[in-house]
Amino acid sequence: MLTSIQRKKFEDSFKSYRRKYINKKYENLDESGTRLMINYFLSEVLGYEELEEIKTEYRIRATYADYVIQIEKKQRMVIEVKAMELDLSDKHIRQAVHYGADEGIDWVLLTNGREFSLYRVIFSKPINYKQVFYFNIQDLNEFKKSLSVFEYLTKKCLVGGDLERFWKMSQATEPHNLCKYLYDINVIRFLKRSLKRDAGLNFSEEEILDSIHEIIITKIESQKPRLKK
Repeated sequence: MLTSIQRKKFEDSFKSYRRKYINKKYENLDESGTRLMINYFLSEVLGYEELEEIKTEYRIRATYADYVIQIEKKQRMVIEVKAMELDLSDKHIRQAVHYGADEGIDWVLLTNGREFSLYRVIFSKPINYKQVFYFNIQDLNEFKKSLSVFEYLTKKCLVGGDLERFWKMSQATEPHNLCKYLYDINVIRFLKRSLKRDAGLNFSEEEILDSIHEIIITKIESQKPRLKK
């Protein structure tokens, strides 16, 4: 992870990028102009070395990706850039992920300079992908939220494995993954004991399991409770 000094430098650089480029002056920028913005973003905000680590027009089979981040001869990330004037689309996503899949690169960043969408390529059969995050930094609230997440795209965090750990943590805490722990026999037996103690009633493990399943598949409107300490 970044030190407090490195984090401040990163955040100041990102804020500078937003002030400089995300305004009405550039809202109709074409793709070539948007690439100039991304040059600044990759080098000044994320900290990659121009020429040495930021490879432009990187050949992948019979076509070219806009950028590939290459560190110590290893391709770490594909960056595909679209014009600022265009909104990112499903077609753009498929194109960008295709580059990563063809070159065996795990990480794909799709952007038009204001929208940023990160994908993880999953090398299964067939090849799949999953969106890790999406932010439109034109929106000030989204920009503020993005700061703590974009940190993982910096050179230090990418090389140091922090981005990989962030991915694993996000996968581990996804609802579909946490569900399996709720079905665990130890959770069921704990609830059975708690209900007997609090309600004075005996329930079978199967009845508890059915109720847990109902909770998982039913949307319940309620406020998030505070943890009891």
